[in-house]
Amino acid sequence: MEETKALWRRLKIHTLLDLALILPTSYNDTTLSKQLTIGQSHTLKATVREHRYRGGKLQLTFWLSDFNQPLFATFFKVTPYHKQRFGVGSSHTIQGKLERYNGHLQISQPKSIGSVGRIVPKYKSLLTATQMRALIASMITKPNLLATGLHPQEVEILYQLHFPHTLEALYLQGSLRPEVVHALKCIEAFNHLSKLRGKRVDFPAKEALRGDITAFVVSLPFRLTPEQEQVIAQIQIDLARTDRAAKRMVVGDVGSGKTMVILASVMMAYPSRSILMAPTSLLALQLYEEACKYLPPSLRIALVMQGRSEGVYQEADFIIGTHALLYKEDIPSSALVMVDEQHRFGTKQRQMLESMMGGVEYKPHFLQFSATPIPRTQAMMESELLDVSLITSTPFEREVLTQTIGKGEFASLLEHIKEEVAQEHQVLIVYPLVEESQEIPYQSLEESRGFWEQRFEEVFVTHGKDRHKEAVLLEFRERGKILLATTVVEVGISLPCLTLIVIVGAERLGLATLHQLRGRVGRNGLKSWCYLYSNAPVNARLTAFTQTTSGFDIAKLDLKFRDSGDILDGTIQSGQKFRWLDMGEDEAIVASAKARLKEEKQGQAPA
Repeated sequence: MEETKALWRRLKIHTLLDLALILPTSYNDTTLSKQLTIGQSHTLKATVREHRYRGGKLQLTFWLSDFNQPLFATFFKVTPYHKQRFGVGSSHTIQGKLERYNGHLQISQPKSIGSVGRIVPKYKSLLTATQMRALIASMITKPNLLATGLHPQEVEILYQLHFPHTLEALYLQGSLRPEVVHALKCIEAFNHLSKLRGKRVDFPAKEALRGDITAFVVSLPFRLTPEQEQVIAQIQIDLARTDRAAKRMVVGDVGSGKTMVILASVMMAYPSRSILMAPTSLLALQLYEEACKYLPPSLRIALVMQGRSEGVYQEADFIIGTHALLYKEDIPSSALVMVDEQHRFGTKQRQMLESMMGGVEYKPHFLQFSATPIPRTQAMMESELLDVSLITSTPFEREVLTQTIGKGEFASLLEHIKEEVAQEHQVLIVYPLVEESQEIPYQSLEESRGFWEQRFEEVFVTHGKDRHKEAVLLEFRERGKILLATTVVEVGISLPCLTLIVIVGAERLGLATLHQLRGRVGRNGLKSWCYLYSNAPVNARLTAFTQTTSGFDIAKLDLKFRDSGDILDGTIQSGQKFRWLDMGEDEAIVASAKARLKEEKQGQAPA
């Protein structure tokens, strides 16, 4: 048992299905061939009719009794073994790739094998071939596979992949049959969701929160969208429970109105306290301004940032802050904890804030918000770890024209920028790097700033390493004309007058980043433009990006153009993911796997 555990650790697997999904990379098939196919490997019974030496090569003529025809073979490196082994009249079972030469069937360098009628799998793993085959033989049995919850037909396919009777049942023209691939996708989804479900741990809630939000909703100068109302209703159900602390992630597209969902949640918690952590001072300040604008005056609001605070946070009903909150020893306990742009914080930071507000036996209700849309398949998988809500629509129609441009269009781009500035609109130009680089074929921010500063007034410049970047962004918001920046402006900043963005070297950025940058324009419904400036030839990825403004469609495109990452490790856009499952296309398979797990859980529940 200990030896088996050690082998599992070496393979970095956790479940029986993890092991079963390590499939053979090839097979040594010694079953006799029933037909002759040029270009494929064969196993044949053959008798030597004649042999001769020519130019140091041994040439044989075999007779294939099963097919009543001759076969020619050539050995290029002849040893005494060959001379002894392949005497005239000797019978063999030979293996090799069948070819046609000068109208005759032939095999070069055929192998003479002893064991016939077996299909031996070959694995590529950290274990030796003997260890791997022994482990598979001991663990991958039909009863064991059935016990995992797989359907009988899935068990049969998975078992046959490791212990095949015939490869024709699994492969078609050298590739796995479509029904086999479909089964593997289902098994992979089922296994992954099972592991996610095992990672979820729920705690009792600190208290039930049932604050009335009616007056708050009525007081808003606009109507909430149906999706905002739906998500708010879901959160109301979450927060009203005491048996299980809420654990929900709200994913909303750029400009979808997540702030209103945050403020509605604050009202649900009131008169109990709520706290929100944002990744930057700028975002925290914007949320503070929105809270002061829309929440009732009777609700005390505080802002906590490094070097600046507003209100007395020890007495506040709603505390908004940056990671500076984590280092305040006198932050009062809160019944509702929220994190905005949750992916910008490390797991430890999020857990640290949650732990500061909870006890050993209970937890505060916990809501996370993200403006980075994810594919529905990922949302369905994430929901095994925590509840997920999607907001796919926006409160108003955003008209943003996106197009790719190059050097030839620069003159017309410059005229367009002048027109927007003349209308008291703002322009953002995003550069791929701060200083000159020989490796990147674009001007840097520092190389370009002189050009813009000579032609326009109120040109602001900032980048990721700028210690004053947030102050620069705030000042630009109030009176700037043109902002030159790097992707520091990717997330969150609200610039109501921004109508034109130019992204230099756009082909160097991921689609999700491009979408976040494009989300900076058209925030107040003004007609806006996003120009993807590129020296590269026509780029299919950028062309696809220009044809949709939906972040959720773009999340699927991102999966199409690069693999997704590992949800379990929180690296959803980093590279490797599933071998068979397509996160962009196999939504129905993931939904089916979730339904199976739900049925299984209900079947195990006590009556």
